[in-house]
This record gives sequence, C-alpha cells and structure tokens, in this order.
Amino acid sequence: MADLNQTPSANRVHIAFFGKRNAGKSSVVNAVTGQNISIVSDVKGTTTDPVQKAMELLPLGPVVIIDTPGMDDEGTVGELRVQRARQVLNKADIAVLVIDGTVGKSAEDLALQKLIEKKGVPYIIVLNKADLGGFKAENDNEIAVSAKTGEHIFELKEKLAAIAAKGQNTKVILGDLLERGDHVVLVTPIDSSAPKGRMILPQVQAIRDILDAGATCSVTQVEELAGVLNGLKTPPKLVVTDSQAFGKVKQIVPESIKLTSFSILFARYKGVLETAVRGAAAIENLKAGDRILISEGCTHHRQCGDIGTVKLPAWIRKHTGKDFEFEFTSGGGFPEDLLPYALIVHCGGCMLNEREMQFRQSSAEEKGVPYTNYGILIAYINGILKRSLAPFDEYASMI
Repeated sequence: MADLNQTPSANRVHIAFFGKRNAGKSSVVNAVTGQNISIVSDVKGTTTDPVQKAMELLPLGPVVIIDTPGMDDEGTVGELRVQRARQVLNKADIAVLVIDGTVGKSAEDLALQKLIEKKGVPYIIVLNKADLGGFKAENDNEIAVSAKTGEHIFELKEKLAAIAAKGQNTKVILGDLLERGDHVVLVTPIDSSAPKGRMILPQVQAIRDILDAGATCSVTQVEELAGVLNGLKTPPKLVVTDSQAFGKVKQIVPESIKLTSFSILFARYKGVLETAVRGAAAIENLKAGDRILISEGCTHHRQCGDIGTVKLPAWIRKHTGKDFEFEFTSGGGFPEDLLPYALIVHCGGCMLNEREMQFRQSSAEEKGVPYTNYGILIAYINGILKRSLAPFDEYASMI
C-alpha cells in the first residue's frame, strides 16, 4: 500500500527483541525506535508481558517492534512470562538477542541463540553497554552498541534493514491471476457479524491488489450477484466470495466462470494452501466425540452468527451426522500441545503474518494432526472444492 502508516500489521516486518533481565533490552528497543515504547528501570523484570507496536522505522519501513520479558525470569509467574516470550519467536521475522556486553554470553543467552537458529529466524546479537567497555563483536551478525549514548544504534538499524530486504515478501493475493483489463466480482455478505460502516481487511486488500494489477472489480452482496453478472458485457475473469456464502454463490455463478473465496486466497498468500487442501478430507474420518480446534487470527467480538464458533461447528455436524467437542482460540492464542485434536480448522489469517501462519501449520504437520482452512473446508462440505481451486492450476490437480 502506498501509505506506509496504513500497512496492515500482518504485512509488516516483525522485529522481536529478546534477552535476560537487565541486559538493557528495553533500552535498546527505545533507542532503535526513538520512542519510549518500553518502560526502563534498574529493577529486574520490568517488562512483564510482550509489548508490541506497529510503526514506521527508517531505513526499514513499516515494522512491528516487539519487546519481550526477560528470558531468565523466575518463579511460577516468571516461567509463564518466559513461555510467552518464546512464543513470540513463532511470529518474529527478525530476532534481536540483547546481551549485557560487560558480562558476555551466558548459558541462557547461548540456549536462546540455539533456539532462534532451530526455528530458522534471522537474528542479530547486540552487545549492549558498549560505553562501559566489555566484549566486542566477533561475527558479522553481532554488533556492540550503547543504548545510553546511542553508539552504533544507526548501524544496528542498517543491519536490521539489510536482513529485512533479504526476506522481503513480493507475493500478491490475486494479482498474479489477472491481466490488465480483467474484471473481478467480489461477493461480500453484510450480516449481523459484519463490522459496521466498513469493509473487512481481506476485502480491502483484495480490492487494492486488483487495482494494482490494472484490473477492475464489482463488489456486491449475494442477493444482487445475479444482476451484477447479467449486467456485465463480458463474463468476469474471477468471482471471489466470502466462504460462508459458497452454498448460495455456487448456484448463481455459471460453471464457466472461475470461483474461489477470500479465505482460500489468503491461505495461498500465507503459504499454507497445500496443507489445507490435504487436510479437508480428514472430516470424513472423524469419530463422534473427537476434539476439533477452530482457530481465529483476530480478536473481534463474537456475534450470534459468528462463522468460527457457530456456523462452522453446525456445518461440520450436519455434514458428518456426528457430534464433536469443539475448542476455540483467537488472536495470538494457539495451543502448544496439538495431539489432543483430530482436526484443526484455521481462518484465512489476514491478521497474522506469514511466519506465524506457517508455524501453526508446521506444528500440526509435525504432530500428524490434519490442518485445514475455513474456506477450503466450507468448499469441501459444499462439494465444490475442486471448482474453488480452479484458479490455481498447481492445487486443483490435487483433488
């Protein structure tokens, strides 16, 4: 998007700062951002929960900065804080390991460095308190700084920008499916669960992507869809619908016109579509009483007709003729232990960055738990999964 201040958090580079208590981690965060994002104190453990802020940071551009609790926190509550800090790694595009340069790397620092490497997160080691002397940087991914005096803070930001540039995401939501002059019809139901006075993020991003491709679009509700299609001089290149309207939309859109959903587009955009397609058929193998996890990436207020907590469970029960135990998560919440679940159904993930979505998918795969997506499962239940994947040749052949 042209306005960097409006870049969705999910599309921003997530930079997370880790370290022991009193290594000066929060001071480094404040020095890098030029803002008092984190509270700084000589008292150990001042940062008790991850602190997250979306901002514009030159020379990087739009980012999300995350400060985490000390990795050596103690006690029962301290252990929970450390656990939450470790979970931040699942969505970090870049990790910054802050070490007290006057002390050097401790066993905890080395263990965290090993964990970061295991998760494949690009990282920089920052030796703070350079104004007091101490250890010097020994490798290209290390730098000695002083949060107090600002020494080498600019150089640290340049290193972060270089890493961010290497991992820059050039993928598009649906622009690669279009040619200049194509027309797309977007079906966006407005019901009790729709936000008042605005479009939801996937719809807005899809419209922008269409315009960037030099194409045009019509936006309609289900009731007006037939009239919109009949009013077009030539058929649209593609119809994209809200997944929950698949049942009605498939009866209106001719077979000759390609049809898919926002949720399916976002599964592809986040890199989890192949797994989601394979996982949909697992619904046929469920046993009565199985536990199903339905996970939502955002934290919107649940409505009476909520798709995740109301409609999906009802459709799954109706399709299988069985009853199940459903569990629900939203926002950043996602269970570490997935073995109790027979199926995981995830939203499109428009509010989560690609790294976190792929972590959730890979966690399910590692445990052998089928993982699918709202749109994929709804298309499967409606008997149009193959049709909904027609725009993507590489995935349609899987059915």
